[in-house]
Amino acid sequence: MAEAFAGTWKLVDSNNFDDYMKAVGVGFAMRQIANLTKPTTIIEMEGDKVTVKTQSTFKSTEISFQLGEEFDETTADDRHVKSLVTLDGGKLIHVQKWDEKETTLVRELEDGKLILTLTMGTVICTRTYEKAT
Repeated sequence: MAEAFAGTWKLVDSNNFDDYMKAVGVGFAMRQIANLTKPTTIIEMEGDKVTVKTQSTFKSTEISFQLGEEFDETTADDRHVKSLVTLDGGKLIHVQKWDEKETTLVRELEDGKLILTLTMGTVICTRTYEKAT
């Protein structure tokens, strides 16, 4: 089922991203730049290894992981987190933990689009991606 997420996805819509970045502790200057970028996300599957590349003119990141196995991640805003990604009910659920804090990134497919829902406490951000042609 995770194979359905494979491909190149371009950001087309974003709601409440600034408030989400504030909630996870991103500073003002970085938020201003990040709000202007339209990243491309590339999801690749190789056996049970998943690679997620996020590319933009501002910053690019890449993580590789096995579903269900915790790993160390450095986020685009330089947080050092413990991450765990699982597949549950057709959704890729990515939990990041650091400094007794936790955020959840849920990727799901809806009408051919990739919907990324970011949650930090009561702050919820939704980012919509379309498959690149």
